[in-house]
Amino acid sequence: MMLPGYGAVGRAPTSPGIMMGMSESSGALWHGFADMGAVTANGPFVVTRGEGTRIYDRDGKEYLDATAGLWFTNIGHGRTEIAEAVSRQLTSIAHYSNFGDIASDVTLRLAEELAQIAPVPGSKIFFTSGGSDSIDTAVKLARRYWVEQGKPEKRVVVSRTKAYHGMHAAGTSLAGIPLNHDGYGELMHDVQNVDWDDAKSLLGLVERVGAENIAAFFCEPIIGAGGIYLPPEGYLAEVRAICRDHDILFVADEVVTGFGRIGGDSWFASARFDLQPDMITTAKGLTSGYVPMGAVFAAPRVAEPFFAGGVWFRHGYTYGGHAAAAAAALANLDIIRREGLLAEATRLEGDLAAALSPLAELDSVSEVRTGLGAVTAVQLADPSTAPAAVLKLREHGVSTRAAGQGALQISPAFVMTTAEVGELADRIRTALS
Repeated sequence: MMLPGYGAVGRAPTSPGIMMGMSESSGALWHGFADMGAVTANGPFVVTRGEGTRIYDRDGKEYLDATAGLWFTNIGHGRTEIAEAVSRQLTSIAHYSNFGDIASDVTLRLAEELAQIAPVPGSKIFFTSGGSDSIDTAVKLARRYWVEQGKPEKRVVVSRTKAYHGMHAAGTSLAGIPLNHDGYGELMHDVQNVDWDDAKSLLGLVERVGAENIAAFFCEPIIGAGGIYLPPEGYLAEVRAICRDHDILFVADEVVTGFGRIGGDSWFASARFDLQPDMITTAKGLTSGYVPMGAVFAAPRVAEPFFAGGVWFRHGYTYGGHAAAAAAALANLDIIRREGLLAEATRLEGDLAAALSPLAELDSVSEVRTGLGAVTAVQLADPSTAPAAVLKLREHGVSTRAAGQGALQISPAFVMTTAEVGELADRIRTALS
């Protein structure tokens, strides 16, 4: 993308040492969630371009993007409309602080637009830089809310086994994936896990710990990075009722499911399942990953003490509500509306189930978890083969990743056609066979 008023950008003379440090082959990049010894030995998988539902490596080879980046490219790759919106904003004002009484006009517009689609009318929007930020914000806000209610003893925060809530201190502490918190010590006190699929487990914890000590329950409507597990029938309604009955804040972690991925022609799982959450954490689909951004939706109940006057919530991020990111988000939401992509996500819910369920017949596959939202898990019978399966799938033109215990993640952009879903299933079948 070329900014207005600028031609081709030249590169100043650089010393050989600095040039080597800038080279993609220098080995300087420390990848997230990686065995860097293996990455160094084998080299990185370098993606250079994306268009629609496909990405291309540095050799020009094409791959179906089965994961929409990392759950986020809901509108597909290569949308110049987003780039143009960001460019216009950057040449106006790139960003300014949102602390105190300051705000950029585009950020104010985005907050109002998000409030209009919020599952709980009257919600307030607190902007962050991403999903992990949103989780940390929600944890702090939950505890601070109870302090303002005169109940500072309500500090315990609860999550579920298999849960992933980002990798900041709060999210790491809430993790229901042991490998994600092992080795760091106790980063945060007063954290509890309950069984991911049994509402009675939450009720049992309430009875043991006491509702008077529990601040909030964090719940992914669909467990994502933990392996893509769909909620058991009636589970979400039951845990929501438990929280309501015992005056525990219900936080819907919709970093993955928000902005359409849940299907059902809904912006959020909280709307599809009528959860009426006290808070919603979001990121990913807010900008379709074009620019980093996240947000916490706070229902009127939670926001009221802080908007009544005299109370400071001493929390925020330098880039929270970033003006260029807000411009990207507004353009993204406009595309989703204009192209009917909420309905397309609902179509994908059926397409993925129809095309991928038969993969369970393969000896290498133990089950296929699908049928709710634009997500599917192809569970490998031998989880230890997942890294090799991911590499084999690349050979057959599919880019995916392993989630949980050997589940292949399928969460494509909403613009993936029915024919492309069939093509994706065929390539996976051939690779796994």
